[in-house]
Amino acid sequence: MIDKFGKLIEDFSLSELRGGMQITAKEFVNKKITVQFPEERTPISPRFRGLHALRRYPNGEERCIACKLCEAVCPANAITIESHRREDGSRRTVQYDIDLFKCIFCGFCEEACPVDAIVETKIFDYAFLDSRKGSVMTKERLLEVGDNNEKAINEAKAQDAKYR
Repeated sequence: MIDKFGKLIEDFSLSELRGGMQITAKEFVNKKITVQFPEERTPISPRFRGLHALRRYPNGEERCIACKLCEAVCPANAITIESHRREDGSRRTVQYDIDLFKCIFCGFCEEACPVDAIVETKIFDYAFLDSRKGSVMTKERLLEVGDNNEKAINEAKAQDAKYR
C-alpha cells in the first residue's frame, strides 16, 4: 500500500519532467559546439583519405604507368584501367576511372602504386549534382584534381612520410 502511495505522489509531482527540465537548464548555459560549415572547418586527421587525384611529373607527363596494381588491389572493384603502348615502349593509360559509389576509400590503391601516381587528397566536400555519371571520376577529372591540388598533396605526403 505504501509503495502504491509513493508511486502516486511521484507521478503527480511530475518528477520525470522536473529531471528533464534540469538537464535542459544545465545544457542551456553550456558552450555550444556547432560548426558553421563551410565558413568554419573542423580539424582533419593528417592521414585522412578523401577524393582521389592523379599526379604528374614536374615535366608535365602523367605518372601512371598502367601497371594496374591499383585495379588489382581494390577490394570494391571501383577502378577500371585500359592502357596502350607508346612508340618508345612505355605504357600509359587510355582510360582510368574510379566509381566513387563503389569506392570504400581504403587507400590500398595509393599504397600499391609504385610511382605515387594515384593519391587520396584531403578533399571531402564534393557532390554529384547532375546524375550517377558524376560519381565516376575519369582520367581527365582525376588529373585536374591533381593539378589543382599538387601543393597540398606534396605537403600531405611530407607529413605522412614519418609513418611510412
